[in-house]
This record gives sequence, structure tokens and C-alpha cells, in this order.
Amino acid sequence: MKIDKNFGFSRGSGILMPVSGLPSKYGIGSFGKEAFKFIDFLAETGVKVWQVLPLNPTSYGDSPYQSPSAWAGNPYFVDLDLLREDGLLTPAELKTQKHDAKTVDYGWLFENRYLALRTAYSRFVTGLKYFEFIEKNAYWLDDYALYMAIKVKNGFKSFVEWEDKERDYEKAKENLKEYKKEMNFWKFVQYEFFKQWAAVLDYAHAKGVSVLGDIPIYVAYDSVDVWSKKENYLLDEDLSPKLVAGCPPDAFSADGQLWGNPIYDWKKMKEDGFGWWTARIRHAKELYDVLRIDHFRGFAGYYTIPYGDKTARNGWWNKGVGEELFERVRKDVRSAKILAEDLGVITPDVRALLKSTGYPGMKVLQFGFSSSENEYLPKNYRSANCVVYTGTHDNATTREWAAELKGKELSVFKKECPRSRGESRVDAMISLAMNSKAALAVIPIADYLNLGAEARINRPSEPMGNWGWRLGADYYNRQLVARVRDFVKKANR
Repeated sequence: MKIDKNFGFSRGSGILMPVSGLPSKYGIGSFGKEAFKFIDFLAETGVKVWQVLPLNPTSYGDSPYQSPSAWAGNPYFVDLDLLREDGLLTPAELKTQKHDAKTVDYGWLFENRYLALRTAYSRFVTGLKYFEFIEKNAYWLDDYALYMAIKVKNGFKSFVEWEDKERDYEKAKENLKEYKKEMNFWKFVQYEFFKQWAAVLDYAHAKGVSVLGDIPIYVAYDSVDVWSKKENYLLDEDLSPKLVAGCPPDAFSADGQLWGNPIYDWKKMKEDGFGWWTARIRHAKELYDVLRIDHFRGFAGYYTIPYGDKTARNGWWNKGVGEELFERVRKDVRSAKILAEDLGVITPDVRALLKSTGYPGMKVLQFGFSSSENEYLPKNYRSANCVVYTGTHDNATTREWAAELKGKELSVFKKECPRSRGESRVDAMISLAMNSKAALAVIPIADYLNLGAEARINRPSEPMGNWGWRLGADYYNRQLVARVRDFVKKANR
């Protein structure tokens, strides 16, 4: 996969597969042998890009887009078998961690996984590599470890419910000795996370596979990011958000989407040259080969809702920071390769920002059949500098979506996505994406498997019950390899 000057791709293909959904006997995917096996699968099929969802820790609601840290890695992805190989866990202890659930049970993981990680930590012996990691990442790791240590002490309550000496970041730092032991545990977990992920990434590169990662535009309110850098956000004296993020009402949601994330104080961020953002992108660049920036349109114009509202109906649009931020990114993180998630309400200012950055945008076929002039239809792509999807993690699987087609949308689909005899609607959609001029075509693994509603990853309008889908352990077989490889070869990707 070649990447040109504007970070586009030279005709490649990718598969969207969250790490959490990888097969595992421990209840959730991890950085163990199944991650390496998935890379082998990609290499055998000729697919060159593995797209993952954010690798950050999850919290209430289980969404990787609502994380207690924009920098830390998800402790659940630390592979237990690798810890056993390092002598940190015993086979008997691993048995207590086995959890044969069809979907990810985050509640069970919260109650059980940390027991194993704490046991492993009790046997861990620090060394040079550990101290190098601690020193290199101190700029975010120290605050994260302190935040999590105080969270544990407070029964994982939101920081706004802590006592003043802990709620106030500067006061909390005066009592580091009190939290040192617990902080060291959280640093150990992050050391293991980044060590294991680095091995996965190295293996992917050796197999000719690149990783496309994800940077959520906003941070969660209950996060170390807000607690330790409150000046970066529009908060009142009680540290409550003045405004929160979301999306206005549309054809999909009469009430809009109320995300609840605090809004950045862009004026303040600009004063130090957007240092927080450039550091974050530089950090993500070490985790991924290409960075997908979520909700890119929020940099051109962003929607705000009064804090406390129950819906997004009463919100309004604000002018975004625009090109100033990305000029700084180009200067400070020169080799960052960025994909813009330019979905949603796309206005001229968004198009202008995308053009000025040169970043490839996204084309989602499921959005493309309102008319034959729809910009998401491949015949209407103005350039190859884009990434096409049948659907994303926020969409229904193509099988579920196609089964519900009706009216004008069905008529346009039949016209613009013709099927050969015996070909399913799912296969026709995959072919439409793969044979488009888009420089990269990414297909969710669920579409290659022809799965229905059971494989839906996220329903944006539903705050609970998402992010639990898991891939069956028997996915890697001759039939699927031949199926994927056939699409790749026929499309010359």
C-alpha cells in the first residue's frame, strides 16, 4: 500500500475488525495469538489494511468513544496467555478468567479481569525497558495513573463526586505518596498493553499489513483529560460543562444525538499552538500507520447543546477551528497520515476544510441510494482520494440493511448496484465498493461473513447494549479465505 503526498492510498483493500471482537476464551479479544492469526488471515487473502476501533479503555456504556483517557490503552486487551508465558500468571489462575460468552460481557470483565492483572502485577519485576517506557510516556501516564488510583479509592465514581482535595487536580498532586502503590499498578498495565500491541504491529508490518486506527474527536467528561486539564474545556466554576456535544435531529433521529462530551475551549488551545492536539496525534501515530479522525466536520463547525438538556433539539452550530489546527499538525507531526471521517451534515465549510488539508474522506455505500446523483455512489466520486465502505461500525451490517430496502431507495439500489445471477445484495455491495475508483475499500468482516443484525457493533441512538459483537472462532477457513481473496483479485486491490 503506497501513500501519496496527500495521504491517500494506491488502490488497496481493508477489513474493519475491532480488537474486542477477536475470538478469545477470556471473554474479549486481545493482543494474543488470535490477533496474530487475524493478521495471517489478512495476509493470506491479500488484504493490506486492518482497521480497528479506538484502543482506549472503556467505561460506563462500554463505548471506546467515551473513554477515561484519550492516551491510555484498554486493560482488557492485555493478553493473559502472554502474561502466563512471562511467568506472571499460572494455568490455574487462567482458568478463573475463562468466560465463554457470545458477546462481550463488560460487567463480568470489570469484576474479574482486574483480579488477574493485579495478580500478575504482584509478580512483576521492573527492568530497563519498563523504566524507559515510564519515562517516555510520563507526560500522560503519570496523570492517568493518579486519576485511576483516586478513582479506585472512590469506587470508580466520577471525579465530580470526589472530595475537594482529590477533585482539584493540583491539590491531588500534592498527595502522590498516598497513591504511589496503586499508581504503579496502572503504569504496569499500560506497559503491558503497549508492549503487546507493539509486537502485534511489528508482525502486521512484517506481513505487509498496515493498521488504520481511530481518534475520537471528543473526550469523555469523566476522564483524566478533563480532570487534569480543565482549562482546555468550557466548564463552569463547579467543573460542570457549560455545553456538550452532539448532532442535530435528522432523518435517522427526531431528537438528534446527545453525546454529552464537554466542548473544547478552542481559543485557549490556540494560545499554545494546539499543543494538546499535536501531542495526541503524535502519540496515536505510534499506535497506528494511518489515523482516522472521527467527526472531522466538527473542526469546520460543531454542534453544541446546553448542559442538562435531555435531547439535542435545542442545540446550535458554532464555527470550528478550521485549517489553523491542521496547519500546526502538518508542521509538528509531519509524517502523520490522516483519514477524515467526513460523515454527517456536510456543508461547504466542511468540504473546503477537507480540500485544504488534502486528506481523503469517507464514502459509505449504505448512504448512497437516495438518488442516482448521490455523492456516495461510486460513479459520482470526483477523485480516487477517498476511502469507500459498505458500512461502518455505526451502521447495520449490509445484510440487515439490504433486507430492509424499500421504495425509492430500493429502486435506486437495483439500478445502481446491479446483481449477476445468483449474486446476493451483500456481494453486489462489496463488489460495488471494491470496483470503485476509491483508493482504499474497507469492508467490515461481518459483510464478508454475510452476517445479519446479530453482528451489529453500534447503534448510535442507543446508549447501552453496544460494542459486544464477537467473531466466531471458526471464521478462518478455506471458504472465507477464497471468498475474500476473490473480491480482492477481481478488483485488482
